[in-house]
Amino acid sequence: MGKKIFKFEELSVYKKSIDFIDNVYIISKTFPKDENYRLTSQFIRASSSIALNIAEGSGDTNPQFSRFLRISIGSIKECIVCITIGKNQNYISEKENIELREKLVELSKMISGLIKYLKKKKTNH
Repeated sequence: MGKKIFKFEELSVYKKSIDFIDNVYIISKTFPKDENYRLTSQFIRASSSIALNIAEGSGDTNPQFSRFLRISIGSIKECIVCITIGKNQNYISEKENIELREKLVELSKMISGLIKYLKKKKTNH
């Protein structure tokens, strides 16, 4: 029996959000241990929230899916703050800062595009 896949797992934006979570786990492992219940925890929760909301909203009505996608964008903003704090505390290098931000810009554009598509799809029917 083959691997069962949910529809949302086929979305490029979902796959990219999972990749971003993996990046956050790798980078946050280098943070000081005393950040485990502070910045590390918040960064992992915020990055996970991006994918969780994409998954939760998919398969629902277009307006509901759009609402969950907007929550994902809010989580992207939380990640930006976590990156800024990490950079300011010298937990994240300039190179990592740039790479993480580029990934978030790409995710943000993909999510915004999906919201526009869902809105257009709704008005065309």
